[in-house]
This record gives sequence, C-alpha cells and structure tokens, in this order.
Amino acid sequence: MEEKPQHGSLGGLVASVREAYESGRTKELEWRKAQLGGLIRMITEEEDAIFDALHDDLGKHRVESFRDEAHVPLISFPCNALVVPEPIGVVLIFSCWNLPLGLALEPLSGALAAGNAVVLKPSELAPSTAAFLAANLPKYLDAMAVKVVQGGPEVGEELMEHRWDKVLFTGNARVGRIIMTKAAKHLTPVALELGSKCPCIVDCIDSQACIAIDYILVEEHFAPFLIELLKSTLKRFFTEPEYMARVLNERHFHRLRSLLEDHQVKSSIVHGGNADPKTLWIEPTIVLNPPLDSDIMTEEIFGPLLPSITVKKTEDCIAFLKPKPKPLAIYAFTNDEKLKQRILAETSSGSVTFNDAIVQYGLDSVPFGGIGQSGFGQYHGKYSFELFSHRKAVLRRSLLVEFMFRYPPWDEYKMGMLRRVFRYDYVSLVLALLAFWLLGIRR
Repeated sequence: MEEKPQHGSLGGLVASVREAYESGRTKELEWRKAQLGGLIRMITEEEDAIFDALHDDLGKHRVESFRDEAHVPLISFPCNALVVPEPIGVVLIFSCWNLPLGLALEPLSGALAAGNAVVLKPSELAPSTAAFLAANLPKYLDAMAVKVVQGGPEVGEELMEHRWDKVLFTGNARVGRIIMTKAAKHLTPVALELGSKCPCIVDCIDSQACIAIDYILVEEHFAPFLIELLKSTLKRFFTEPEYMARVLNERHFHRLRSLLEDHQVKSSIVHGGNADPKTLWIEPTIVLNPPLDSDIMTEEIFGPLLPSITVKKTEDCIAFLKPKPKPLAIYAFTNDEKLKQRILAETSSGSVTFNDAIVQYGLDSVPFGGIGQSGFGQYHGKYSFELFSHRKAVLRRSLLVEFMFRYPPWDEYKMGMLRRVFRYDYVSLVLALLAFWLLGIRR
C-alpha cells in the first residue's frame, strides 16, 4: 500500500485525493469518527511495530517512545449559531524526524476531525517510521482520502508545485521559507512549526532537573551546584546504554561533534564530550559559558549538548532574552512569583512553562505553536481542529421586519436612526421607531 511517487505521478495522486474530498464523504460525521477510530486502532494494534520503527530511526527505548509519541489527542468540535466550521479541503502535512510519529499523527487527527482529505509527507530522515506510516495508515484509514508520500527534498518540492488548501510544515526555518515561497504561487495558507533556541532560566531547584533544554541561564554563584546536580542526574538516569536515544545519522553526528570542536567551546566542557562514531553515540555534555557567537549558541542543537550561561542575577536573564529571536518555548525553574510575572510580561515565546519542561507539548487543553521566527499557526486538541477548519460566518435573519432607514432616499431622520444603530443605542432606536409608527397612525 506504500505510495512510491515517480516523476509526473504526484499530479495524479493529488487529483485523486481532491476527488475523494469533492465526493463529500469527508464532511460526514461518521467518516470523521471512523478515521479517528482507525488511528486509535492502529496505535493499539501496531504498537510493537511503532516501537521497532522508532528504535530503528532514533534508537529510542520502547518506554521513551510510549511517553513521547503514542498519544492521540481528544478532538472537540466547536460550533455556535453564528460560526460554522467547515473543512478547508485538501491538506498537505510535512512531519519532521525528531518526533516522527507524534508530529505526523497529531496534526493528521485534527485535519481528519475537521473533515479534510490529507496527504502526509513524513521525513525521509526517519525512514523506518515513514515506511510504517505508509504501510499502515492505508489499512486503518480511508486510503482514497488519506495518502502517504515518501521521498526526499525533491519530492517535497514537487508536492509544493500543486495547489493545496492548506500546508502544515514542521522543520527548520530555511525549508520553511522555501515552503512559503512555493505556497505563494497558489495563495495557499501555510502554518509553520519551526525550531528555536529554547532557553531555561534556573532560579531554584527543588529535586528537579532540566536536561532537555537548548541552553540554561543561571546565576553565576549557583552554577557550580547546578552542574553537579546535572551530573548526578545524568548518572542516575542513564545507567544502561539503551536508555538513551542515539543521534539520527552520521551527518547529524558530525554536526554535533563540530559544535564541540571549536577550541573555545572545547575548553568550556565541564562534563562529557566523548563520542563513538560507530554507534552514533554522544555522551551527554555540559558546556559552561561558551562564546555567545559560537555555533552551539546560535544553532538549534538537537542532541545531548547543554550550554549553560551565567548571569550576575536571575533578573538579567530577561534582558539577555529580549533581543534574541522569539523561541518556541521558555522554561523557568523558580518559586519567585514576581519573576514569573516579569517573564510573562516582558518576554515573548510560543509558550512558557514553569518548573517543568516539554510537558506542554502533551497537553490537549493548550495550543502548541511558535511566534516570529519559531513559526506561526497552533494545534493540539481542539486547536488542531481549528487549524484545519474555516470558520464560516453565517447570518440568519427574518423577512418579517425591514428597516427602511437603511435605504435611500436619504434625510436627517434616517441619519439619526443610523447613528443610533452604530452607537448600539437600541433603546433610543426603539423609541424613535415607536414615535414614527404612532405618528403614522395619527396621520
């Protein structure tokens, strides 16, 4: 059942998906329920295959995979008398390699719940997961309305030559710009979920550790204690090699190694730094005060490297963050309520999480998405439904009453009536209409 696109064949695939959408069946509630039920059954029945694919691609332990990826959000169907959500149409979803299952199924479920037909392009950098999706989604979903297309960047570019009703891309800013440029040809709306340098402000720690952050900001007098705590936590967490996922591939392995090879960065390593190119393993590495213009501080890391930057006092973290691009998330470990309020009021980011990390991604009740260079467009739970829906304004009015002051010929009386309407002065309007009616009766 795997789609194997060849040159010139994608046009037919896109046309067939649009034909499925134009048939009207994707708008039916029962169809939407069936697709979501199919996704749940696939995750349940194919759990071992999912774990195998994620282990092949990322070296993830099955427990880590279950925690991060095997989750289907609850979907709500918002509607009221004035706004009717309708499907956008035929949607193209590009998923990424670092959460190759979760970031494919999460938006897919929202698009299906909204009644769209979907083409999913998984990342070629996670080939086992891409193959799993291509082999299994057609077995559990409507194979005419949901297609999986595998391939590299050239396939993605060819897909973008076609007209879509919406495109969601998860990846880096460079490719995001290409997606937007190509989408402009057809005036296709785009949602971008891009990477960023997500900071973590550490003001205090109560038996917690943050090890999945892009960099840490910490008061200089507290830094030695924090580093020792991180070291002991790493030792406690990763007692066996299989408990830690490996680097994606050789290219990413050498990219990460190169971040540490800068001599000023290398001299800043306070823990770790070892690596094995044969197994694509890199030891969790802590770097203290690397140069702010070094690659490790300007590029998104996607690996077990953790720079730590010291400041004189915790409040200086806000000044540090303000001139930088707006991140996907800001994390802060603090019990200081005033500091929390300052972070909320004086910084801008896709989300803010206090005294934890990453967990906001798993919450259906709040939207997930970036701002500025970290992307735009939000999804998760009902927000996935809204992302792939058009909120159509519907006005219903009776023909029993007509206000003739809306129409010419014009006079000052009609001007007065319109002024009352635009000022929402309905009491005065009713009194004026009543007076006009009574005057008409007397005549």
